[in-house]
Amino acid sequence: MITKEVNDWLKKVETKNYSSWDIMEEFTQFARYLSKEEMEHIKKRLNNSSKR
Repeated sequence: MITKEVNDWLKKVETKNYSSWDIMEEFTQFARYLSKEEMEHIKKRLNNSSKR
């Protein structure tokens, strides 16, 4: 289950309110707790947002 913190992070990334460094630094803080399915969901969501 994707947490509120991950959803908040995704929204910030999608609206480009982060530097690349900040994106990766915060991602590493929660990435180890994500399942493979959650990682796939995040990947799809980010790919879809980048195509807009």
